[in-house]
Amino acid sequence: MTVLTHSTEETIEFAKKVGALLHKGDVIAYSGGLGAGKTTFTRGLAQGLGLEDSVTSPTFALVNEYRGDITLYHFDMYRITSPYDLETTGFYDYPLEESVFAVEWSENIIEALPENTVHISIEYVDENTRKITVEGDERFADLRN
Repeated sequence: MTVLTHSTEETIEFAKKVGALLHKGDVIAYSGGLGAGKTTFTRGLAQGLGLEDSVTSPTFALVNEYRGDITLYHFDMYRITSPYDLETTGFYDYPLEESVFAVEWSENIIEALPENTVHISIEYVDENTRKITVEGDERFADLRN
């Protein structure tokens, strides 16, 4: 499914709808360039999960944790270039079965993600517009802006 959003607020509102459908054990794998809106989308996911934390980019921390009924782990894999790098982040130590993972730069660890991963592509169209494509799970097939 593909939608166009025309503002940060619309992107967050769409992401809230996606977040409201997530379950423990779900993995969101983002693709999209710098500034595409991956962290903005994660803000909406967190809100859809009922989390009230302020979501920030995990660029320097590698992972940010937002706790609630379902904990959200927000990973940045930009600097991960090998299975060894991934292992040293502690990625496999996080409890996926009890939480949701949102993974920026997922293409760097694609072989390590579960088969049922939800893939979200965010494309920069212009300063305000984003083309967002959600693939990998029928739960999200009928979401509309």
